[in-house]
Amino acid sequence: MKESHKRSRNPAYKTKYRVTNWPQYEQSLRNRGSLTLWISPSAMKSWKSPKSGKPGRQKRYSDLAIETVLTLRLLFHLPLRQAEGFSASLFQLMKVSLPIPDHTTLSRRAKTLDLKLSRHQSPQKPLHLIVDSTGLSIHGEGPWSSGKKRRRGWRKRHIMVDRDGVVHSSCVSKCYTAVGSRASHLLNDFEGEVSSFTGDKGYDQNSVYRAVLGKNKDAKIVSHPRVNAVISKKRKWNQRNRQVQKIFDDGIVTWRRDSGYYQQSKVENCNYRYKTIFGRKLRARTEEGREVETILGCNILNRFLGLGWCQSEVVA
Repeated sequence: MKESHKRSRNPAYKTKYRVTNWPQYEQSLRNRGSLTLWISPSAMKSWKSPKSGKPGRQKRYSDLAIETVLTLRLLFHLPLRQAEGFSASLFQLMKVSLPIPDHTTLSRRAKTLDLKLSRHQSPQKPLHLIVDSTGLSIHGEGPWSSGKKRRRGWRKRHIMVDRDGVVHSSCVSKCYTAVGSRASHLLNDFEGEVSSFTGDKGYDQNSVYRAVLGKNKDAKIVSHPRVNAVISKKRKWNQRNRQVQKIFDDGIVTWRRDSGYYQQSKVENCNYRYKTIFGRKLRARTEEGREVETILGCNILNRFLGLGWCQSEVVA
């Protein structure tokens, strides 16, 4: 088993792809940088928060107003005060007479926003889901600091995407959290039907199999077995046993290729796009605010995909 795992990928095997919609995809990339903005009449009407009927001071701005300014802040890498000024200048250029939330309101309300992931289309059929996590910095002096400074901290950002790269679920956890323990949380936030579930070695856990099969008992689970994986005598591990036996017989490279494990690159590419566009650091100071910030980032990525994505075919 150990020899099979150590076997490297065959350098002669490299699938070549050809982009079939390059003009449309190239135009969609240009559109992602467009500054064309507008405020719909419905958004203008719901910009101010309606009266709740509860005692105490009423909210001045709706959740939509807070979400809009925080989205601009995240997209353009702005501190809260600059995001306030940036939004005010945009509304002035657009000749829209709407008040802008101040930076203290943005900071306070960011912790209480109840955001949902938006997708450019709703899942109409069972999806092939892929999961992964990545680290994001939260505070510290950076890699060039010297002396006795505060230790840098970070959080894990877990996401679940389909084979088109659309994000369907996201969450943030402490740096010491096991990635497999968040699989059930990601699946609970997913409203569609699961056809398959793909993850790396961190998801080779009993709890992951139980959560996926709880969604769909016939779902295919492609979780990379660990180096010391063995055949289990328990019936509930039959699917994993077949994968381990496949590695014993044909080697790890053949199993990865035949099982579709290389689809893992789709979620890794999504993590790369997130860090490229928004940076490697979470700006929010509270755990609730960090959760909201990552959802805003995933919504932006999904909107980008809605403008168009790359379509390719295998070159024979």
